[in-house]
Amino acid sequence: MTAIHKLMNVALPPLSLILLSIFMLPFLFFKLLISVKRLVWIENMARKVVLITGAASGIGEQVAYEYARRGAFLSLVDIRKDNLVAVADKARSLGSPDVTIIGADVSKVQDSKRFVDETVNYFGRLDHLVNNAGIATISKVEDWHDVCETKPVIDINFWGTVYSTFYAIPHLKNSKGRIIVIASTCGWFPLPRLSTYNACKAAVINYFETLRIELGWTVGITIATPGLIKTNLALKVIDEEPSLGIIPMGSAFECGKAIVKSACRGDMYVTDPSWVKVLFPWKVLFPELVDWASRLLFRLSANNSRKKGNLNLSINSQNKAE
Repeated sequence: MTAIHKLMNVALPPLSLILLSIFMLPFLFFKLLISVKRLVWIENMARKVVLITGAASGIGEQVAYEYARRGAFLSLVDIRKDNLVAVADKARSLGSPDVTIIGADVSKVQDSKRFVDETVNYFGRLDHLVNNAGIATISKVEDWHDVCETKPVIDINFWGTVYSTFYAIPHLKNSKGRIIVIASTCGWFPLPRLSTYNACKAAVINYFETLRIELGWTVGITIATPGLIKTNLALKVIDEEPSLGIIPMGSAFECGKAIVKSACRGDMYVTDPSWVKVLFPWKVLFPELVDWASRLLFRLSANNSRKKGNLNLSINSQNKAE
């Protein structure tokens, strides 16, 4: 067995390069045909039922508006039920025939089962499930006071998507529907002081890639990996960690639009802003370089942020003295 592994270690790398060069052109042609097909065939969402978690703000809210413009029925879920009222009213004004709102905590199994059942009982079917609900805490691992303090991030960001998906799958099979999961580029390009959030998003990506294989063609799955999007969550993160402010933020409106468009085209993945995708090959091909650059970049940025903070503090102190 050891000899076989040694042989594979030597033979497979050059063989893979040869096979890649052979299959690249036919694969690109195949991708072109698929792209043309998806430009022509776009799922008509009129009077179809879409359930969206975390719909009270941010990307979830914008996704709700985009589905509303396409004439879909909406079931909006959020732990802040009162905040869903305004979102539901705007969604109706944009073209949704009917909207129901449900207050629920996605990290609780009973709540997840309840909002899926309520949606199906109310509308009679379920066509798209959008797993969007998520939170983030920002801190260095060594600064944790308790190893369990980030457990809510895992419960909401990972288990919250698993629970709702589990209960929605039978209904989505009946409608030949689609699951849309809002992961993050942090799932494959982690940012400092977001270790638990990064880990959750990586787990979400792998979970739904596995589920896609298991479900085959009965239920479609679109994995969204947004970059840093201008939402209340992102602004809070940057407020606590100014060094992340060097990253250009995308628009929540444009992100929601891109996600729904890709879901209706049947895309496997969508990344917005699209320029973020260029980071992936660098991460795969030059991991040492990316690691070194990230350490240097965020260290320098953090130092600059501290200098600005000290300067502002000095100015404020001087103004008070005057």
